[in-house]
Amino acid sequence: MSKSQLILASASPRRRELLAQIHITPAHIFPADIDESRLSGEKPAALALRLAVEKAQHIYNAQRLSHPDHFILAADTVVSLGQKDLAKPENAQQAAAFLKALSGRRHDVLGGIALVAPDGTLSSRLVRSSVKFKRLTPQEIESYITSGEWDGKAGGYAIQGLAASYIKSIQGSYTNIVGLSLYETQNMLNGLGYNS
Repeated sequence: MSKSQLILASASPRRRELLAQIHITPAHIFPADIDESRLSGEKPAALALRLAVEKAQHIYNAQRLSHPDHFILAADTVVSLGQKDLAKPENAQQAAAFLKALSGRRHDVLGGIALVAPDGTLSSRLVRSSVKFKRLTPQEIESYITSGEWDGKAGGYAIQGLAASYIKSIQGSYTNIVGLSLYETQNMLNGLGYNS
């Protein structure tokens, strides 16, 4: 049986690194350029799942003629504090505000995953992980902002970096917090007949 080909609909280096852990190297990387605005009244979990599905379908429609035998994998991560979602901070001040809000509290990391098979069959999942931050001092927040790790990260932090020392506990998938639940992704690939 020939090896299946995968297109990753994400520019995230973390997602590429995670896939490499399970010996999957995307044949192509085509980030999905879609409107990621939250719909009126949309809950964070619904937002994460919808964006993953829309990204996968967008790339499937754009690439199905030139890459008809490829699977399309897309994901989206939303950090949720109550019903408020903390997107990627636009600047250092916003990142610091996010860290102050997360300090001493539990929040959810919601990972939407969508996979489209070559025949157009769609599989999607929502993965929820819970993260508890310790109470952060102003010095810790300042040090983290200075590190620059917050840039481009949902919620303004990366669990696989300096912020790991701020996290008291997690419940659920660690790889989901990094950017892609490998357990769910592998099960979805297997379920749609992906052959690695």
